[in-house]
Amino acid sequence: MKMTQEQLDLIKKQFATLKDRSPFYAKKFEGIDIASIDSQEEFEKLPFSEKNDLREAYPLGLMAVPEEQIVRIHSSSGTTGTPVVIPYTQKDVDDWAIQFARCYEMAGITNKDRIQITPGYGLWTAGIGFQLGCERLGAMAIPMGPGNTDKQLQMMQDLKSTVITATSSYAILLAEEVQKRGLRDKIFLKKGVIGSERWGEKTRQRIQDELGIQIYDIYGLTEIYGPGIGISCDEHSGMHMWTDYVYMEVIDPKTGKVLPDGETGELVLTTLQKEGAPLIRYRTHDITSIVPGDCPCGCKYPRIATLTGRTDDMVKVKGCNIFPAQIEEVIKMTEGTSSEYQVMIETISGKDILTVLFETPLEGKEKAKAEKELAAIFKAKIGCTPDAKGVPMGELPRSEKKTKRIFDSRY
Repeated sequence: MKMTQEQLDLIKKQFATLKDRSPFYAKKFEGIDIASIDSQEEFEKLPFSEKNDLREAYPLGLMAVPEEQIVRIHSSSGTTGTPVVIPYTQKDVDDWAIQFARCYEMAGITNKDRIQITPGYGLWTAGIGFQLGCERLGAMAIPMGPGNTDKQLQMMQDLKSTVITATSSYAILLAEEVQKRGLRDKIFLKKGVIGSERWGEKTRQRIQDELGIQIYDIYGLTEIYGPGIGISCDEHSGMHMWTDYVYMEVIDPKTGKVLPDGETGELVLTTLQKEGAPLIRYRTHDITSIVPGDCPCGCKYPRIATLTGRTDDMVKVKGCNIFPAQIEEVIKMTEGTSSEYQVMIETISGKDILTVLFETPLEGKEKAKAEKELAAIFKAKIGCTPDAKGVPMGELPRSEKKTKRIFDSRY
């Protein structure tokens, strides 16, 4: 993607004083005169930032302004190591709200809507981000947070919520409960804004059909504001990114080489206006591509393709590299499968055993046929043959947050 003059100007403005303001970047860019960078080519020679860099800066080493300007911190969960703490100035909070309100507007949501917010509140950026954007838009926020499905459904009916925000896992759980309890004619939902985990087309269709809504994919990560830096439009052909706030590149994850638009690789983001904790060439590990050309919706902000996974969520079994997106594609192509699945990988007698459990309403010979078909498609698409097992609808666990689908017990 070609860097615009406006983006380069914002980067140059940031770089003019960054090493003076940030001990983190003074050390990272030691020996590099970032203040002299004057082109996209020079920018692309800068080293990448990694999550481990951010962890080493714990707790507040990323801070690039005096402490009295910090009004809030957010943090990653820290489940895979030291958490990453991101400080925000008031401008950062305001800019995040502007971007999130744009996301709602892209989805056709207005200040007349009532937005039920089910993602979690706290150190992470989920619930509070959805609320920030809602308030900026002027819509009514219903800040439920996760869990307590009975109360969620009650409030949904009583307050006539028109928009639901959730992880795809919780959205599917709510959709199933609406069906089970016969509430479809008692709710007023029109749209859903879904984020925080990748999900397949079958899941999308189930949520849309069972809740009677149109849903939009929202994108973001704690390190770069949070959710709200991009969203899909009515065309659902990728997610528009707010490139007046972030500059994006897609690189070959092995070589670090910047790839042309349309080629799939790892998304790298640079913040253009962030004060509290600016990030330069941050490797997100999300696998996507920059969609070439203009979107039929008319929006001029560029798009990234729907995420196909992360460089760090690939598993290798029997010599095959497997991403969740590939499994979801197999599920989609198999007749008689539902959206829910689990993959179990274990070693028995020195051999790797791959089992794919999938929910299906089928029984007997029809179920056996679906199992055989799924295994054959898996082999054709991914390269190895799993033990495919159909299980009754509702048997696999549901989650109010994110759903873990791949369990690898080999290590």
